[in-house]
Amino acid sequence: QVQLTESGGGWVQAGGSLRLSCAASGRTFSNYAMGWFRQAPGKEREFVAAISWSGYSTNYADSVNGRFTISRDNAKNTVYLQMNSLKPEDTAVYYCALRSAGLPRTMVHEYDYWGQGTQVTVSS
Repeated sequence: QVQLTESGGGWVQAGGSLRLSCAASGRTFSNYAMGWFRQAPGKEREFVAAISWSGYSTNYADSVNGRFTISRDNAKNTVYLQMNSLKPEDTAVYYCALRSAGLPRTMVHEYDYWGQGTQVTVSS
């Protein structure tokens, strides 16, 4: 049984920064790609960023490229999302997800396990 637990969400003013963390348990974390997704009220869940099992390959949505950075620490079974230059449109519940394969992908259905989500609110 895989468990993913996000933390680090909160409220921030536009232009500010937040760092999300996702701790994993129940599997050999270092074998699998990880992703971050987000869902705003009334909208579908959308891809934000993903990272390969090794950390050497990353993907970003165009809307966050250059502002967000995904990273992982396999020794700590944790994946991070550093979010800088936040905008009100970044407001959403952010979810981490584990893919039962090593390479990152961008589609919701390609991920097998999900965390409960953490709220990020950016005020203008």
